[in-house]
Amino acid sequence: MAKRFYDLTVAGVKRSLPILNLDDTLAIAGFVLLGDVELTNACARALAQKVPRDAEIILTAETKGIPLAAELAHLLNMQRYVVARKSVKAYMENPVWVDDVSITTKGSQKLYLTDTDIELIKGRKVLLLDDVISTGGSMRAMEDLTKKVGGTIIAEAAVLAEGDASKRTDIIFLESLPLFKAQK
Repeated sequence: MAKRFYDLTVAGVKRSLPILNLDDTLAIAGFVLLGDVELTNACARALAQKVPRDAEIILTAETKGIPLAAELAHLLNMQRYVVARKSVKAYMENPVWVDDVSITTKGSQKLYLTDTDIELIKGRKVLLLDDVISTGGSMRAMEDLTKKVGGTIIAEAAVLAEGDASKRTDIIFLESLPLFKAQK
């Protein structure tokens, strides 16, 4: 159980985030949208005011970005959004994949799109969306996927930019989130 917490206000919603060790030196504040309807909806409303209005499709990575993508797509009057999956499912025909290295996932993983997802992205203006951008690994993987299947990236957005990502000027985000030193 976490012994430290970080108080965050984003899109007018306050949450106390547990600070969790990733290894012996680094800790992060655990930001989870899954199951938090109030926070997800508030963040989607705030992002809808900041993202390009000419986005045609949203691409997010499984899992924590899914509810955010659903609500943002709704607010932007999109009928569909695309989820890059972390494993190949039985219904996925002709999957395309790229490698993904993320701060919150041990080791390397892959992100996959199936042929129906590819058709939704090909030739369209794509908004890449995630809950948190830290090292940018997941965003790079979604960039690679989008380019691989013929989409055009028009913006990259997240609720939070963590650590040095908050200094980036090429991403859209609502609030900064610091990194922490691990404690025993």
